[in-house]
Amino acid sequence: MVVLLKKIAIYALGLSTFWAIGTAGAQTQATIEGTPSQASQPQQAQSQEQQQQAQTTAPAPAGVPPTQPAEEPGWAAPFGGSWTATFAFATDYSYRGISQTQRQIAVQPSFGYETAPVSEKVHLTAYVGVWGSNVYFANTNPTFAEIDLLAGFRLKLLDDKLTFDLGYTRYNYLGAPANLFYDFNEYSLVAGYDFGVAQLTGAVRYSPNFFGNSGVAWYKWGQLAVPLTFINLNENVSFKVFGTIGNQYVNLFTNYGIGYNNYWDWQLGLTATVWGVDLTIAYVDTNLSVANCGATMNCDARAIFTISKTF
Repeated sequence: MVVLLKKIAIYALGLSTFWAIGTAGAQTQATIEGTPSQASQPQQAQSQEQQQQAQTTAPAPAGVPPTQPAEEPGWAAPFGGSWTATFAFATDYSYRGISQTQRQIAVQPSFGYETAPVSEKVHLTAYVGVWGSNVYFANTNPTFAEIDLLAGFRLKLLDDKLTFDLGYTRYNYLGAPANLFYDFNEYSLVAGYDFGVAQLTGAVRYSPNFFGNSGVAWYKWGQLAVPLTFINLNENVSFKVFGTIGNQYVNLFTNYGIGYNNYWDWQLGLTATVWGVDLTIAYVDTNLSVANCGATMNCDARAIFTISKTF
């Protein structure tokens, strides 16, 4: 009984602390929102890539979709594979630094299947998955949700420390008029290495015709995550700090709703895993001004809190 009470106390303390921080960030965002415009739509920049999630044990960027299903064990599936499901709540849906919900809350479920490795010596698997989130682009825009379909191959080498992921994502926007050309395809190559004291991940993503009929697009992204092993509260509680930086290039950038053909985004964050629940607080920002973000504050600095659980 004493052990149980101790677990509950630690969990409640961690959850209440991160919730308080995240709520404060969300309240601040709500007071500074700009007028909806082109850049408040994915022409601003939006969705995927994690819950875009790196293939190492690094945390996913705050409030974003995964580039592949989670790697947690999940539960048994046909042909020796496994199912995984994740449910996340975030104070904002940030896609490559730009809010997809006008800096308001997002609910983001996902579901995936991964095959068994080809053999004991060749840790090559295939996966498929689906990820979703509510979106809010503008008062007059009927788009209400984004549904991403994922597929790819994952290879692990050197005792699973080195990982490669070759993936495909189809972005679909429910409620969006067809003449806006929101739906698009993206291909990605992600590589990561777990050094033990840190995990380093990099990705390159390519779309032949990006969101809003904006032409060829490239996204380069890197992340460094460091587990804080010196903080030892409980065997079921762990902490990790991470930093990410990315560069988005869009050929027809005016169709995308930004003022340049490329921009930078970055974030710094802390993740606490408490009995299998991930609590993340992250500082997110871009180098896009209000004028170059469709006259909105969707590209400005903000704090995003995310709580997620993978089953």
